[in-house]
Amino acid sequence: MLTILGFAMIATFLVLIMMKKMSPIAALVLIPALFCVFVGKGAKLGDYVIEGVTSLAPTAAMLMFAIVYFGVMIDVGLFDPIVRGILKFCKADPMRIVVGTAVLAAIVSLDGDGSTTFMITVSAMYPLYKRLKMSLVVMTGVAAMANGVMNTLPWGGPTARAATALKLDASDIFVPMIPALAVGLLGVFVLSYVLGMRERKRLGVLTLGEVLVEEKVEETETVLVGAGSGKPGTGKAAVTTGGSGSGTDAEDDEAGDAERFQVLDPDRPTLRPKLYWFNALLTVTLLTCMIMEWLPIPVLFLLGAALALTVNFPHIPDQKARLAAHADNVLNVSGMVFAAAVFTGVLQGTGMVDHMARWMVDVIPDGMGPHMALVTGVLSLPLTYFMSNDGFYFGVLPVLAEAGAAHGVTPLEMARASLVGQPLHMSSPLVPAVYVLVGMAKVEFGDHTRFVVKWAALTCLVILGAGILFGII
Repeated sequence: MLTILGFAMIATFLVLIMMKKMSPIAALVLIPALFCVFVGKGAKLGDYVIEGVTSLAPTAAMLMFAIVYFGVMIDVGLFDPIVRGILKFCKADPMRIVVGTAVLAAIVSLDGDGSTTFMITVSAMYPLYKRLKMSLVVMTGVAAMANGVMNTLPWGGPTARAATALKLDASDIFVPMIPALAVGLLGVFVLSYVLGMRERKRLGVLTLGEVLVEEKVEETETVLVGAGSGKPGTGKAAVTTGGSGSGTDAEDDEAGDAERFQVLDPDRPTLRPKLYWFNALLTVTLLTCMIMEWLPIPVLFLLGAALALTVNFPHIPDQKARLAAHADNVLNVSGMVFAAAVFTGVLQGTGMVDHMARWMVDVIPDGMGPHMALVTGVLSLPLTYFMSNDGFYFGVLPVLAEAGAAHGVTPLEMARASLVGQPLHMSSPLVPAVYVLVGMAKVEFGDHTRFVVKWAALTCLVILGAGILFGII
């Protein structure tokens, strides 16, 4: 019964958000609460939620201060050279822009943190996607898949969990998997090329100069209309430069987009060119401490955000202004994380996730025993999507490994196969970082899910196929 209810709860959640019948936050809270009552454990809902919130509180704190830290770094111009380099490569060509998105996400993913990757990638690429009217779900999908492949790095999380669960050395799991993961990353780049060609066919190719000229024309038309000239709108998404308006939602959205277009504005008042190398050294130090695990990540970002604000903006009104500028992202992401805590708390507290895992293991035919590594690789797609990495690696993988050992399949093969589902896992509604991605890109989570699931699953199967072909799995 718990197995059926568990799958029904997840299916209900996914259907409602993809059909846009509920917002993700409301669905993450109300649906598990309703199913908790169905299970007959409504009286324990409070305990389940508190346990879920307690477990995810460090993640929420990390995301809050990471958003502030990287927001400040973007404000002061730390990433401007990187962005300019990518823009120079892209040349307002949709195909190059999509490929550049995948490359940037893969490079930034070397720090092992998905939230950081998505903040930097979206901040860099969002203006170009908006200027050229490209599909934003292409950006979020490509970034999520590239990060999912790179998330298998030993300091990224899944590899370390698999090593801990099966008492293995992380390097013994990861190093032999490099060829298969490289093929998977190459697959993401090829897919980004295909998607980029599709966008190029839809939009054509412009030069950056043409894009800027178009924006100036739109700005002029906006000013004329605002001055009461009586000109009708052109139907284009005008880019406003500020000033008082009527306060409509459309104008607010345009103002928000215009603010994002100032990422490379060489005259923005928040730039701190004299502190560039200090900020670069601070960021490198922060990432080094995170990789070396010298302090917990939430503590590192808390200290980093406080130091970055104090040094770059020594006056308190300026600090308040920077915090206010990034408050929207902070509230959206932290709210989503705490809402997800209700979902995971009910799944785990009621025992649904355990029953679902045991059911999936039990339905494996005995004849598949010698091929348990392949089975594990296939199961890693749905299981890591519908449950947390902790639940899969510490709850399901040991059971699968034990079944495999009875048929001569080594724990190392099982551990490597368990990494296959990570490109899909990074778009799971239970992964806090994905809310940073869709929130900053202003993409509906349901739209992102509809677009990315098929491509991410294909990437996972490419990795699995390469692992089998190379004799790794």
